[in-house]
Parts: sequence; C-alpha cells; structure tokens
Amino acid sequence: MSVEGPPATGIDHEHPDVTGGWLRPAVFGAMDGLVSNLALIAGVAGGTRDSADSSAVVLAGLAGLAAGAFSMAAGEYTSVASQSEAAAREIEKERVEILRNPEAETLELAAMYVNKGIDKDLADAVARQVHRDADNAVNVHAREELGVDPDDLASPTVAALSSFLSFALGALIPVLPYLLGASTLLPGLIITLVALFACGAVVTQVTNRTWWYGGLRQMLLGFAAAGLTYAVGAAVGATLG
Repeated sequence: MSVEGPPATGIDHEHPDVTGGWLRPAVFGAMDGLVSNLALIAGVAGGTRDSADSSAVVLAGLAGLAAGAFSMAAGEYTSVASQSEAAAREIEKERVEILRNPEAETLELAAMYVNKGIDKDLADAVARQVHRDADNAVNVHAREELGVDPDDLASPTVAALSSFLSFALGALIPVLPYLLGASTLLPGLIITLVALFACGAVVTQVTNRTWWYGGLRQMLLGFAAAGLTYAVGAAVGATLG
C-alpha cells in the first residue's frame, strides 16, 4: 500500500503494495505457467520426438494450460480464504477480550509500546487514547499482535483471478509456436526462456536483487526443468516404443 497524503519534508519515496492479495499469486502463477507447461510439452516432445505429428504436444500443452489455471485458481482461493478467515477469527477474539477486559488490554498495548522503546508514561498515554474507541483499539491490537490490518485482508477472489489469468498467460507461451505452425520444441523453448528472463527481471523491481541476476536465475531454473522433463519423456517414450 502506497503511503497516502503529502510527503514529509525530505521524504521523496513511496512504497509499493507488497502485501496485497494479487501480487504473489500473479507472479507465482506466471512463473509456474511458463515453467510447468514448458516442462510438460518438453516431456511429451521428448517422448514423441521421432514423430512428425505435433498434435500430441499441442493437446498436452492446452490441457496443461486449462488444468493448471483452474487448479491454481482453486488452490489460491482456498488458501487465501482460509488465511483471511483465520485472521478474522483472531481479530474477533481480540475484540471480545477488549470489550470484556479493557484495562488489561490497555496495559498490554502500553507494554508493547514500551518494548519498542517508547517511554512508559507516553506509552500509557497513547494506549489509553487508542482505547477510547473500541473499534480503533481492535485495529491497533490486530496490527501490533497479529501483524494484520483488519481493513485490508487479502481477497480470495482477487487472488484466484490473478492466479488464473497469470498462469494461463504464462502457460500459453510455450505452446504458442505449435499453434502457429511450429513442429519442434525449439521455438517454444526460446520464447519461454526469454519470457522467464523478463519475468525474473521484473520481479527484482520489488526485491533487492539486480535485474540480470533475477532474470538469469529464473531462466536457468526453467531450462533445467524443461531439460530434465525432456530426458524423462525420451526415456519413457523409448521404453514404450
């Protein structure tokens, strides 16, 4: 979440949203779509490399795209919904305790501020001011004790949709050359490795890694996955053949 309002004197930066419900599933979905579908069609291509018919590779690629996208969306929805529901449950427990025993909760909040280096008298004053409003006290305790913002819990729908779309887009890239008439794995391998490098480089914009390191790392991991799966497919194809 970017810092809102006018910046303080001497502060000329804003922070991107690194905790929202869309960034992680979108990044993970795109990477997973690229790597998993490249590996899948590489395995099929390895097992059918003596055949001029690429229909098996296309079928595997499209089936992998659909299955992976729906699976990722379902998994993300369940995961994020469970996480949000668990957080909501703990927030409600905190609300009950604040209403039932406000004095103890006020002292607890003051103690947390003291542990952060605030003078005891000031910590007591701040804690009591926070507890003037129960809703505000719940929000503050949730942030301090649980590390969550009750007004900004991740949305399972946003996470699922982000994961579905990003996986589908990533998974389409390896199979796209086949759909356009290619008969070998090489074109799909090349454009997928380029896409992996680009994704890895983009991700470094919210990390402390250099763009070339992130891009190269992701490209090499994808290449290793495709190479190993191709070898497995070739071995299985030779056995079955």
